[in-house]
Amino acid sequence: MRNVKPSSSGVEEAELEAAEAPRLGARIRELRQEQGLTLEALAERSGVSRAMISKVERGTNNPTLVVAVRIAQGLGVGLSELMSRPRPKQARVLLPPEQQPTFRDAESGAVRQLLVPPFETRDVEFVRFTLPARASTGELPGKGVAVGKYLAVEKGTLRIDFPDGSVTVGSQDAFYFEADVPHAFVNVGRGECVFYFAMARGQR
Repeated sequence: MRNVKPSSSGVEEAELEAAEAPRLGARIRELRQEQGLTLEALAERSGVSRAMISKVERGTNNPTLVVAVRIAQGLGVGLSELMSRPRPKQARVLLPPEQQPTFRDAESGAVRQLLVPPFETRDVEFVRFTLPARASTGELPGKGVAVGKYLAVEKGTLRIDFPDGSVTVGSQDAFYFEADVPHAFVNVGRGECVFYFAMARGQR
C-alpha cells in the first residue's frame, strides 16, 4: 500500500514543482563537484552561462528543458541522470507515477517522465512526454553521435523540426530518427500531445 497520495489540486502540483528545483540543483552541483569542474568550466562545456548554472544549483531558478539538457551534456550525462541518482539493479520494480523521475518545464508546460528504474546499469531509456497545445520544447541540442530514438505518438499531432526540415507524426504513428543533430518537438494540434520515445542508453 502506498502512503503518497496523488495530487488533487493545482496547489499541490505547484508545491511539487517548487520542491523539484532545489533537488535538481543539488544533483547538478553533486555531479559537477564529482568531476572537479568549476562553474566556469561547466558553463564553457554546456553553453549555459555561469550565472544561470549558479542560480539552478542554488534552487532559485527552475531551468527550461533546453537549459537542463545542455547542462546534462556539459556534465557528460543524460537528462535522466540529473533527475535521479542511480541505484542497484533489482529483479522487479514497481514505479507508481509519484516515483517516476519527472522534469517539468514551467515555460513551455512540457512534462518529461522517465518510465524505467534509474539503475546503475542503464540499458534502455523509456520516456513519456506531454506537451500542451501549440507548445514547443525549444531546440534541443544534438548528441554529437548517431543516437537512435524510437518514438510513438499516443495522442495528438507532433511535429519534429530538424535543421533540414520537419516531420509530422500523428496519433498512433511511430517514427525513428537519429538524434545527432539539433531538433525540437512541437505540438501542432489544438489539444494535449502525448508521445513516448525509447533509446539505448549505451548509445550516448
